[in-house]
Amino acid sequence: MELFTKPSAVETFYEVVMIDWFHPSILFIAGAFLIPFLKGNVRKAYLVLIPAFAMIAVFSAGEGTYGAHSFLGHEIIFGKVDKLSLVFSYVFTLMAFIGMVYSLHVDDPGQHMAAFLYVGSSLGVVFAGDYFTLFVFWEIMAFASAYLVFARRERRSIDAGFRYLLVHVFGGVCLLGGIILHYADTGSILFGPIEHDGSMGFYLIMIGFILNAAVPPLHAWLPDAYPEATVTGAVFMSAFTTKTAVYVLVRAFAGTEMLMWLGVVMTVYGVGYAMLQNDFRRLLAYHIVSQVGYMVTGIGLGSELALNGSVSHAFTHILYKGLLFMGAGSVIYMTGKRKLSDLGGLYKTMPLTMILYMIAGFSISAFPFFSGFVSKSMIVAAANHDHKAIVSLLLVLASSGTFLSTTLKLPYHMFFGHDSGIRAKEPPLNMLIGMGIAAFLCIAIGVFPGPLYSVLPYPVDFEPYTGDHITGSLGILMFTALGFFMLLKYLHPKNLISLDTDWSYRMGSRVFMRIAKGPVGVYEGFITEVSNTIVLPVIYSLAGIGLWIDRNIVDRFVNSVAAFVLSISASVRRIQTGFLQHYALGMVVGIMVIIIIYSLMGGG
Repeated sequence: MELFTKPSAVETFYEVVMIDWFHPSILFIAGAFLIPFLKGNVRKAYLVLIPAFAMIAVFSAGEGTYGAHSFLGHEIIFGKVDKLSLVFSYVFTLMAFIGMVYSLHVDDPGQHMAAFLYVGSSLGVVFAGDYFTLFVFWEIMAFASAYLVFARRERRSIDAGFRYLLVHVFGGVCLLGGIILHYADTGSILFGPIEHDGSMGFYLIMIGFILNAAVPPLHAWLPDAYPEATVTGAVFMSAFTTKTAVYVLVRAFAGTEMLMWLGVVMTVYGVGYAMLQNDFRRLLAYHIVSQVGYMVTGIGLGSELALNGSVSHAFTHILYKGLLFMGAGSVIYMTGKRKLSDLGGLYKTMPLTMILYMIAGFSISAFPFFSGFVSKSMIVAAANHDHKAIVSLLLVLASSGTFLSTTLKLPYHMFFGHDSGIRAKEPPLNMLIGMGIAAFLCIAIGVFPGPLYSVLPYPVDFEPYTGDHITGSLGILMFTALGFFMLLKYLHPKNLISLDTDWSYRMGSRVFMRIAKGPVGVYEGFITEVSNTIVLPVIYSLAGIGLWIDRNIVDRFVNSVAAFVLSISASVRRIQTGFLQHYALGMVVGIMVIIIIYSLMGGG
């Protein structure tokens, strides 16, 4: 049976890769295995050139279906290229380039390999045209990103890495189960919009997707793992996992009303928990939950304006959230501190880091003329257009909370506030350059949103810079700032433990271990004692009896039979003299014996 139909897989690969379209994930996934063999400046140049070539590949790609062939009777599509997949590939390769520039000082080839595999598998998901291809890249993405947590090589990071893996394996199992049920219902594995039929396959696939999107209550893996990742690893993690989830939700579940309400919950939930954090990377991680909530809300609304808003906000979020994590990571790298209560006064010695961080802070807060303003406002406008007043109100309130915690509280206590006495220098030049590129894009997109709007999936008829919108946004943000400074003495960071939904499986594992050591241990001990004192002695006795029977009866009988057969064979061997006369005499005697026996038996 042939697995691949004509043209062959090799011919298809040559046609797609060498002529029509180059799949950018090949550069990253195949290129990852060359990294350990490169050293010094050669490795640094390589780490930057691969994302640069990938950007060229995606920006020069044309829409169409590439790499399609038949496998076991089903169509496998490695390259489904349309406006939706292209816009995500643009920002993914762009962020890969920025992240690699920021990471050039890292001398651990394992981290660079994991980052390459992570980026490559994310691009594989974006261009996957079938569920088989999507699932393979989806799982590579989970394991590659987990290494960026393990690579910190501390007890907290290792524990968080294992929890991260367990949660994502659960999500992968749900996704695989949903794919199987979807195939059983439809007979197709092509990836596209799913009929909202309420089937088990529909919900299992959705669970697999929304878990990666960090939708509560399936979100706690994100603020648990991201703060424990390496400084550079957290930058990559902030960009890809949740945004690939946004991509697949747009592709498959656009217009699912449940997602609208889940998204609204995300925005408020993430902001609320961010306000409680002292660990500033954990604070930023909760804001990923909140910001992705805007995107999920737009997906649930399902209109063209809302979907454009979700996609554009994913684009801008990758850049400004990456910049936020780069700024925070630079502080950790230079000071070794990760809590706001341990910092203060860094503006004196890290002014460039502070300025670059603040650009990201204004962007995430949707401040006019920064990137978040031109994307987030699309989603709010779509909610207003669909007469979702409550949705719109909660999104605006969440934006105010974002400004309060990310753009006011965090930088105040990190760079200003009480002088901690820490006199850290600016981070290495490559880290500043990476942050500078992201900061430039945050401003450029905010001032000139046209290029971003032109690559969105649907035609854009939206003007963010209206008088009402600018004055309304500034009014809310300025009122928030006033409230922050009036209540500043009540907003000092404190070392608190904020319980989240991860409490359930953290405590569940403890209960399991107690049960394993308690009742289960007692039961196991009882069974072992009974086995050792009763069952095993009986088995040993029966085995001894069996051994005696085997040696004294069975073996003797077998040996006797063998001796008899050997003696008969020896006698027969002696009859075979080799003389024809003897054989003739034997035949005559045999015939006579037969005649005599026949006569005695009464034969005629």
